[in-house]
Amino acid sequence: MWSVISTQRSIYPLVTFRILFGGLMFFSSVRFWMQGWIEKLYVQPDFFFKYYNFEWVEMCPQYFIKPLFFVMVLTALFVAIGLFYRWALVIFLCLFTYFELVDATNYLNHHYLVCLLGFLLLLTPANRAFSLDVWRGSVKPSKTIPQFFIWIFILQIGIVYTYAGIAKLNSDWIFNALPLRIWLPEHHDFPIIGGLFKYTELAFIFSWVGALYDCTIVCFLCWKKTRPYAYATVVIFHLATYVLFNIGIFPWLMITSNLIFFGDQFHQRLYKRFTDKNEQTLAANHKKILTPLLGIYFLIQIILPLRHLAYSGNTFVTEIGYRFGWRVMLVEKAGVATFVLRDKNTNRSMEIDNAQYLTPFQEKQMAIQPDFMLQFAQYIAQENKDLVSEPQVFVNSFITINGRTSRRYIDPNVDLLNESDNWGNKPYILARELK
Repeated sequence: MWSVISTQRSIYPLVTFRILFGGLMFFSSVRFWMQGWIEKLYVQPDFFFKYYNFEWVEMCPQYFIKPLFFVMVLTALFVAIGLFYRWALVIFLCLFTYFELVDATNYLNHHYLVCLLGFLLLLTPANRAFSLDVWRGSVKPSKTIPQFFIWIFILQIGIVYTYAGIAKLNSDWIFNALPLRIWLPEHHDFPIIGGLFKYTELAFIFSWVGALYDCTIVCFLCWKKTRPYAYATVVIFHLATYVLFNIGIFPWLMITSNLIFFGDQFHQRLYKRFTDKNEQTLAANHKKILTPLLGIYFLIQIILPLRHLAYSGNTFVTEIGYRFGWRVMLVEKAGVATFVLRDKNTNRSMEIDNAQYLTPFQEKQMAIQPDFMLQFAQYIAQENKDLVSEPQVFVNSFITINGRTSRRYIDPNVDLLNESDNWGNKPYILARELK
């Protein structure tokens, strides 16, 4: 088995991936800064929501935020040009992951994917060609590498597409064209074809094509005869989603990453003028470490998106097992949550003004995610401990999903301070199915 996956291939598909990944991270991070999102997401909030088991990750002092972000931008550029490649990638990944962990309301699928692709890239010798590390002599150039260094990216991208396609095979997406039936008419002023977006039939076409695309595109990219046409579809599909929907860098991440499917000759032509005749062949001399590590990694990647099956209710409603499952653009969800702080001793109560503690973005995310409501309840109690001797926190919350009539979300009679975030089924969630 190892002899098959360690067969030598050109290093240049990996080089292309390194350059585009680092370049995209550089430009997207600069854009993030220029748009003022550092201030909005990391400076303005007084309170930050946490991932389960990562409550210990605290926001650094404000005067460190922009310097750390600058280091992240710089190391992304170093990854692209192959300068101090591994150290730069380690620092970039640590900082990028840190900024993702400090506030869980900022979770996006493509941020998670960046962490995964960066981790896989760290395991590879992607700086052994067309890099400043080769130019300055810190690493020996190599013209070939074991092909499993290419396959791990193909497998990771395949997992993303496959689970995204499976997630679309739900009743709302297939039989009701939701939420596209809600979103598309909002683009009625789009040039030339905007007038078509008001038709329900177009929403159904987009829904079915989207599901078919995600479920099959990897197969067509893997087959040499269909690969050029499949990649053209990748570009068209993701550019369309970028233009129509606000989903960040995800389309560009997929467009650039999918070039890894192309064969050696395609990538070698890109660097033909820069190849070094003294390049060597890189042997796979870390198989005792990489084989079990990658085996465990991909086992987790296959199981993690399926964890919602262990819980009762629809994950689109309960949010249990929703994150890290590659459910991209599948639900239009909004909610309101009114918290009441009560003193158990005196029975006096006060209604909480959420805007006093949270930014508008945080409040929007909190109102549709039960674990965030628990965290906010704890924060409310802590912030008002001088006013309330024995606090209780209750919430009147309602959600609407894909345009349905709003309904009560969390049990209003449950004291949220008595509940804890865990791997359990969260019985305080009343709404559990799409109705």
